[in-house]
Amino acid sequence: MRKEKLKELLIRVVILLVGLTIAHLGVTLFLLADIGSDPFNVLIQGLFRKSALLPSGIAGLLTHGRVHIIICFLIIAILLIVDRKYVKIGTILCMVCGGPIIDFFNWILGPLFAGDISLPVKVVVNVIGCAILAFGMTIVIKSEAGTGPNDLVAIVISDKLKFKFSIMRVIVDLVFAGTGFILGGTVGLGTIICAFVVGPVAGIFMPFNEKWIKNLVKKMV
Repeated sequence: MRKEKLKELLIRVVILLVGLTIAHLGVTLFLLADIGSDPFNVLIQGLFRKSALLPSGIAGLLTHGRVHIIICFLIIAILLIVDRKYVKIGTILCMVCGGPIIDFFNWILGPLFAGDISLPVKVVVNVIGCAILAFGMTIVIKSEAGTGPNDLVAIVISDKLKFKFSIMRVIVDLVFAGTGFILGGTVGLGTIICAFVVGPVAGIFMPFNEKWIKNLVKKMV
């Protein structure tokens, strides 16, 4: 029984990593479109800029990436107190692996965006990136091995309030973007597109990814 549980966990982690890779391909695309970051990173950007008000010894140690990690682990710490069932091994993987995956795709795709690109093309790239993010994100969620920080917050609130995830994801993204903007983060057209596109598109992909993941795990365990 223990071997079966371990085997199932490993399968779910592999599925999560596949979904995480797809999701961060989407993130890379809308970052390269350069018309606005995703709402969670707008929040981190705002917090990073506000960190300049801290004592110089502390502020000098902080970078955008370090603030990102701090907030991610703060969310995990809060959830461990509120309801630890939402914090899994994949939650840590999402936070540790995301940056290197983006760097990899940026290295491959970056040269394609080196020249001048018109705004309509940037918008199309941004929307495509959001759709790919939503697809990968739902694979991560339905792997049931853990998920990223903004999805985690949306899942917990939607579960507790019995609220539709796709709508709650939009609300969470708007709160993150709004808070980040107030703190000094940069909100662009791409941020707004991301906030309103990712949640609803994820709601479309969710049943499909839930079905094949459930069948795959059942066959392989």
